[in-house]
Amino acid sequence: MDKIKNNKHKIAYESLDLAFALMELDKKTRYYGTDVPIFHSEIHVIKAVAEHPYIHVGGLADILGVTKGAASEILKKLERKALVKKEVDELNLSRYSLSLTEKGEKAHKNHMHYHDILNAMVEDELENASEEELEFMLSFFSSMISRIEKFDENIVK
Repeated sequence: MDKIKNNKHKIAYESLDLAFALMELDKKTRYYGTDVPIFHSEIHVIKAVAEHPYIHVGGLADILGVTKGAASEILKKLERKALVKKEVDELNLSRYSLSLTEKGEKAHKNHMHYHDILNAMVEDELENASEEELEFMLSFFSSMISRIEKFDENIVK
């Protein structure tokens, strides 16, 4: 096998290894500076509530791409952990608006710090990359994500 083809195969495998390493890192249960364990799905609900203060359950479900029932179940867990609070929406008394508790805000802040650290790792690795190299990488990742999203559709069953 020639060197270019060999390097392309190595890049494919390294890309998969990176994706798996990030998935493993992301699915670990963390405390995010609180006294309760917070699961991957929960911290992303906390993030959505932080980014959309006083959202209602249906709107949250839409943002997360889940059913209202699934959103409600996660919210119950977050309420028990005192991370999220539901209050009757004053504009529509038949629904609840959501907000973070002080502990929920602390978890969100620490979660965003976690992402800042990961972003800094990438920035450090790309410190000496040229504009052209960065544009190539952006194009490459964007194209690969698009192709992978369509991958299942193209498999012969």
